[in-house]
Amino acid sequence: MSLQMVTVGNNIALIQPGFSLMNFDGQVFFFGQKGWPKRSCPTGVFHFDVKHNHLKLKPAIFSKDSCYLPPLRYPATCTLKGSLASEKYEYIIHGGKTPNNELSDKMYVMSIVYKNNKRVTFRCTEKDLVGDVPEARYGHSIDVVYSRGKSMGVLFGGRSYMPSTQRTTEKWNSVADCFPHVFLVDFEFGCATSHVLPELQDGLSFHVSIAKNDTVYILGGHSLASNIRPANLYRIRVDLPLGSPAVNCTVLPGGVSVSSAILTQTNSDEFVIVGGYQLENQKRMVCNIVSLEDNKIKICEMETPDWTPDIKHSKIWFGNNMGNGTVFLGIPGDNKQAVSEAFYFYMLKCSEDDMNEDQKTFTNSQTSTEDPGDSTPFEDSEEFCFSAEANSFDGDDEFDTYNEDDEEDESVTGYWITCCPTCGVDINTWVPFYSTELNKPAMIYCSHGDGHWVHAQCMDLAERTLIHLSEGSNKYYCNEHVAVARALQTPKRVLPLKKPPMKPVCKKGSGKVLTPAKKSFLRRLFD
Repeated sequence: MSLQMVTVGNNIALIQPGFSLMNFDGQVFFFGQKGWPKRSCPTGVFHFDVKHNHLKLKPAIFSKDSCYLPPLRYPATCTLKGSLASEKYEYIIHGGKTPNNELSDKMYVMSIVYKNNKRVTFRCTEKDLVGDVPEARYGHSIDVVYSRGKSMGVLFGGRSYMPSTQRTTEKWNSVADCFPHVFLVDFEFGCATSHVLPELQDGLSFHVSIAKNDTVYILGGHSLASNIRPANLYRIRVDLPLGSPAVNCTVLPGGVSVSSAILTQTNSDEFVIVGGYQLENQKRMVCNIVSLEDNKIKICEMETPDWTPDIKHSKIWFGNNMGNGTVFLGIPGDNKQAVSEAFYFYMLKCSEDDMNEDQKTFTNSQTSTEDPGDSTPFEDSEEFCFSAEANSFDGDDEFDTYNEDDEEDESVTGYWITCCPTCGVDINTWVPFYSTELNKPAMIYCSHGDGHWVHAQCMDLAERTLIHLSEGSNKYYCNEHVAVARALQTPKRVLPLKKPPMKPVCKKGSGKVLTPAKKSFLRRLFD
């Protein structure tokens, strides 16, 4: 194993925890940047060009018939072949977080439609699912199994937001383990079925999954309910006869206690587990080699690389699999220095250096990246901080799509969302409105229906009201839904009106004098 430091020539701020890498025939592509793509690279997908330990991010292009792929972080990814003997494959992407901190339940298929020495054109299509559709989630795994000449996707684990009825402005980002159900997804027809297995009792996220033929192995993971990283090792076997599929699970000994680890394949039957955490904020420095032979799995510790002092002393690390037995790692920069990068990056090669560069990446394994909610001191609110440097693309070859008109467009960051029909917040012209705003517009969570975010400025909220709603757990309804909220409110109690007493006909000492006729009338009336 060899460890080498990598310098990043441009757009280093795009690489944040939770990104994903795709390896197509030895070419690596990056997606899942922190923040929305800009006009300089509207697709948000970049060629991960590493030469002589120097990395350049070059914008990639999509075909005209492609759908939009948001910059998802912590999704589940895997590769799909038409058959075990097929050499062409495509990437399956499911779930993940958007820059608005919303969770996706969509499934995308990424494939190459055109390729030459300088340019790769992708096609991205959205796959509609029916049946037992998995809820929106992140930190889960998806793999492909092959049985009786057919293929099927196996989706498991992850985290999701609490139900909308339990979400308030104060606890809008509270997450919970997804139910430990196993979902089978037919990629051809889009049918999804849910299976409950008695061996799987707790929800897990940020685990490691390895698939071979008709079997998926689940290793490690983190459980929010118990806040532990159990040394799990499950074997899920899927049989695909002509009728309904059969799924069974077996608990195996010899698991590993780790979450957020990275998996890379070194040969057809051998994998390496790198990184991850064994306790909260305590990295797992040991690497494991996983061997799959004759439907058996064997996990052994291997010689660790010569970690640098920066890696040893950092509290967090993250990364992803580049394919061909190589792992891309990142650690936070040293804030003590006058000029410091946000992150430093390394490449760890777990396989022999003489490996053929055109060797295909493995097809059935899932890697998960470090989760700030479970093992880093980062707060979820930091998900709103955009720091993309999209105006610094290195314009060479045919990848350069930079337009000087974008320079002003990239100089100001904002919150790219339309909260109402009259939304006045523009990502290109936004400036702080409230004194409490630092690097993002203030937003309030509207509790109507499934809930949505609105800009406080668009709702004409006073700063005092904004602070009050942010500190409390009261439900808030935006201008469009406040009428619905009022209809649900209990009418306020109305106090009865006080009636003034009637004035007497005559008061003593009023100064009025009775005439003799009135005196005679009153005397006859009371006698």
